[in-house]
Amino acid sequence: MDSVARLSTEERDALDGLTADLRRVFGARLHSVSAYGLHEPSASPRAVHSIALVERLTFQDLSACAPLAVTWRRKSLAVPLILEREEFLRTLDVFPLEYGDIIAHHVVVAGGDPFVDARVSPADIRRACELSAKSHLIHLREGFLETGGDAPSVARLIAASAAPFRTLLANIARLAADRPQGDRVSFQQTDRNDDVAQTAERQIGIPASVVRDVIGAGSGTQSSITDPTATLSRYIAAVEK
Repeated sequence: MDSVARLSTEERDALDGLTADLRRVFGARLHSVSAYGLHEPSASPRAVHSIALVERLTFQDLSACAPLAVTWRRKSLAVPLILEREEFLRTLDVFPLEYGDIIAHHVVVAGGDPFVDARVSPADIRRACELSAKSHLIHLREGFLETGGDAPSVARLIAASAAPFRTLLANIARLAADRPQGDRVSFQQTDRNDDVAQTAERQIGIPASVVRDVIGAGSGTQSSITDPTATLSRYIAAVEK
């Protein structure tokens, strides 16, 4: 469980309301509700994500929850991820990065901690990282072709890809540092682009300048890219590495 992330009073109240709604739908079948993703840099106000683990989930349950979504969104809550508890455990190997992040960074809202005994295999994380890196590389190559070489379009491609790139770096760095599954590298919990860049260079070996340029373009805090195509060339080389 994340000891760093915190919920504001308003967020806690909204999540308590969501929990009450879910209890009316699921009754004793509701095991737990947890918030997650609070460590990720985001715009303010943020939409709070949550996961609810239940004993059994039917289409009738979904139908009962559907009309409540408007109220949840009005309270700055994303529609909760509702899963059967056993379904979550069975699919840890299918979504190791996504579920691993939830396990590592969550705040229990109701019920006991549902992830005390949940573990994601390092082999599954490595395989998912390889898939994510290859997908990112293909996206950049195809995206460049679609720009037709137009510099402003290339700049937009770089900016749009920055957030997934940051997430990819976090997952690869966790493997590179040979850390336990529940740990995360420090730059996932900071807004400082330079921290991200220095950590990536030290743990992964890709140039800090490339990371700084890409993430800076995505966050809008840096506008020093004068030649987007040259930057993209270095960016693609870093992803290939």
